[in-house]
Amino acid sequence: MTDPAPASATEPLRDDIRLLGGMLGTVVRDHAGDEIFDLVEAARVASFQIRRSELERPELAARLAAVPTADAIPVVRAFSHFALLANLAEDLHRERRRAVHVRAGDPAPDSSLAATYTRLDAAHLDPETVAYALAAALVAPVVTAHPTETRRRTVFDVQSAVADLMRRREYTVDPRAREALDQDLQRQILTLWQTALIRLSRLRISDEIENGLRYYELALFDVVPELNTEVRRELRRRWPGAAILTQPLVRPGSWIGGDRDGNPNVDADVVATACDRASATALRHHLGELAALERELSMSGRITPVTERLSALADGSGDNDPAHRDEPYRRAIHGIRGRLSATAARLHPGIELAGIVDDGRVGYETPAQLLADLGVLDASLRGAGSAVIADDRLARLRGAVEVYGFHLAPLDLRQNSEVHERVVAELFAWAGVTDGYADLDEDARIALLSAELRIRRPLTTPEALLTEETAKELAILRAAAAAVRRIGPAAIEHYIISMCTSVSDLLEVEVLLKEVGLLDLDAGYPRCTVQVIPLFETIEDLRGGAATLTAALALPEFRSLVDAHDGVQEVMLGYSDSNKDGGYLAANWALYRAELDLVDAAHATGIRLRLFHGRGGTVGRGGGPSYDAILAQPPGAVNGALRLTEQGEVISAKYRDPVLARRNLEALVAATLESTLLDVEGLGTDAPAAYRVFDELAELAHRAYRDLVHDTPGFVEYFTTSTPVAEIGDLNIGSRPASRKPTEAIADLRAIPWVLAWTQSRVMLPGWYGTGSAVTEWIGDDPERLSTLQDLYRRWPFFRSVLSNMAQVMAKSDLGLAARYSELVEDEALRERVFDRIVTEHERTVRVYLQITGYDSLVADNPALERSLHNRFPYLEPLNHLQVELLRRYRGGEDTDEVRRGIQLTMNGLATALRNSG
Repeated sequence: MTDPAPASATEPLRDDIRLLGGMLGTVVRDHAGDEIFDLVEAARVASFQIRRSELERPELAARLAAVPTADAIPVVRAFSHFALLANLAEDLHRERRRAVHVRAGDPAPDSSLAATYTRLDAAHLDPETVAYALAAALVAPVVTAHPTETRRRTVFDVQSAVADLMRRREYTVDPRAREALDQDLQRQILTLWQTALIRLSRLRISDEIENGLRYYELALFDVVPELNTEVRRELRRRWPGAAILTQPLVRPGSWIGGDRDGNPNVDADVVATACDRASATALRHHLGELAALERELSMSGRITPVTERLSALADGSGDNDPAHRDEPYRRAIHGIRGRLSATAARLHPGIELAGIVDDGRVGYETPAQLLADLGVLDASLRGAGSAVIADDRLARLRGAVEVYGFHLAPLDLRQNSEVHERVVAELFAWAGVTDGYADLDEDARIALLSAELRIRRPLTTPEALLTEETAKELAILRAAAAAVRRIGPAAIEHYIISMCTSVSDLLEVEVLLKEVGLLDLDAGYPRCTVQVIPLFETIEDLRGGAATLTAALALPEFRSLVDAHDGVQEVMLGYSDSNKDGGYLAANWALYRAELDLVDAAHATGIRLRLFHGRGGTVGRGGGPSYDAILAQPPGAVNGALRLTEQGEVISAKYRDPVLARRNLEALVAATLESTLLDVEGLGTDAPAAYRVFDELAELAHRAYRDLVHDTPGFVEYFTTSTPVAEIGDLNIGSRPASRKPTEAIADLRAIPWVLAWTQSRVMLPGWYGTGSAVTEWIGDDPERLSTLQDLYRRWPFFRSVLSNMAQVMAKSDLGLAARYSELVEDEALRERVFDRIVTEHERTVRVYLQITGYDSLVADNPALERSLHNRFPYLEPLNHLQVELLRRYRGGEDTDEVRRGIQLTMNGLATALRNSG
């Protein structure tokens, strides 16, 4: 939301930053000493002098280069903690401004459901249209692991405590009460200072699993059911009688522990652990809520009438406590707790779960059975005129069971297509089907795989002597099958194929699923509860994605699998690798074109398409405001449903507390409803001409990007030397290697370290490079062409989103600091050749952005970002200078624990401050 408030309205934000910064300064002085405090303060003052052009950068760099490593670490920690506290202050200020607008009676802002409901009302849609469009409605943020999100649980707890104290402080007028709150704040900040920001050892996958689960307790358990209930109520009120949202709309997912593409640390035990820990988290929540309900629903049967079904539930509960004799709700809930406790004991023997009642009852087999019993409580309360009670904790619990069941969130499996090919080839060879699967052409492979899907037989035995890779892959899939049998089909619903390029890539996975019993035959046709999802990642694969899907759907075996999922086929789009492959503008347009082609293919084949957007936190990996990104999708692409990845420090920024989680999930839902039910593209009959313009621009941008990244001699050396990409792999950041393969090729490097490295060095190259050259060449000397782009910018959400996200990332770039990183390249000729091209393209891209938009700066349309740059970015300056110096020492042979930890801390601090760095 653009905040047009006057400067005076931002004074509370400045006050909050001064307050928290002052408290942090006190802690630094008291616990790190005057010398460290003076270092921090001198660096802070110098950074602001640089911004005001009162000091040259080399002077601050020289000062910090002289700081011993032991002293540099607390300086880095101080600026990192300030960035974290400033983030909190900015989030709280956004809450404050929203409250001001609401109290003033201002129109609901974009990305709010209130604004969406107003737009839907104005559209006068008929019930049949709405019901059909939302028949398979789903909004699924899928949490993924990320190397920059390595903060400890204690740090999250402190963040939440500080945010809560600041909210209370704002409305506290009593001086003594405010002083007490300030003392609590000081204690929390001291705790923060004395807590290590990062772990000393490499992050394990088990740590990443726990990191992902914490957001449910922090926010998602409460927010998701409430949001689902509200949206369902509001839509059904507008279109009564229509079968709208028969399933909950928002259903989060995860692939932490199931994503083994390039991560050798994922094995069968990890998959089992991820499923078990998720299930235990859901059951712990449900049991805790039931225990609270048993305390709360104290109604006496002598005073309040109850239904016969509730009486029967109470009488069969086994609760013989005389004190509960006339308290039917308590007795009924006691029985429900007993049954759910038995379920928990069956699913997780030996695991302690709070709230368990061991009374020997038979457990629930499915969440639907638990929901039915909770429905009895609900109906009885409403029948007695107690809807206000039913709408509180009981409603939230019913909503939580509906969404989270006994599984919490489906775990996505993912592996690279090359692995599947090798495994299937070995299985066919072992079974005597063929020794030359790898040598078969595509048609022969399809024929062989299709035939195998029509036969109910295994290709191997558990005792078969197989290669390590094949044995590991089969063990993982058997662990997944065991989780599905034990917890239910919702435990694992999706299998994603990275680098999917062909129909055989899809069928190979189906054969593997059959091998472990997840796929079976029904009337001669295969059925599987796990849907296989192609991930189209490179520019070339995106262009061919629709043809691949169409060819697969022409096969009866594959089509029957889609029909078993109510005709819904999901396709994943890779924002990260397409960007790394072809650059920012070319990748964005390739994604848009791929979606148009996939929508056409879905219509032609009669399936319902669901897209899964593999967006990262940063713009170079598809990041940016989710609401705008969803509205920027082509017509028909959203179709009532979408899944998208949530990664890195962005997860914390969005979901660490209920207020943030509500706002961000509401934006996802609002955009999904608008994109599905309204015409948001805005091009009308001009769409084909606009598409042709972007076909040409994308080709020019692709050429400019590849000329630098793929065709410039020495570019890989420049990249690996001028950025901390090598240290990302060396310094225990994240649980997976930086590359899929042990090579230095850009194509083999994972997208996360590719983007993270450029972000740390403040170049931000993946978020803009090539755009300036493309636009400049396309316009040439023709003012009409510039006018065409200006018109498209005003009318087309896609183009506005592309340029807005690009401007955001360029505003966070700083080529003056990037020049410091380029000095790490010893080859002077290479340094000048590459860096000069980057600087020239940066200037060119800023120029064309201003020409097209008519703005006078990169942040003219984003006051919130402008405030952030003004308030926080001088504090990043010392972090970048110290990172360069520590990299120089590390690469110079000073391989000590202190230097390594210092580099990690600078990475973490910059990621925190930049907020969407990887």
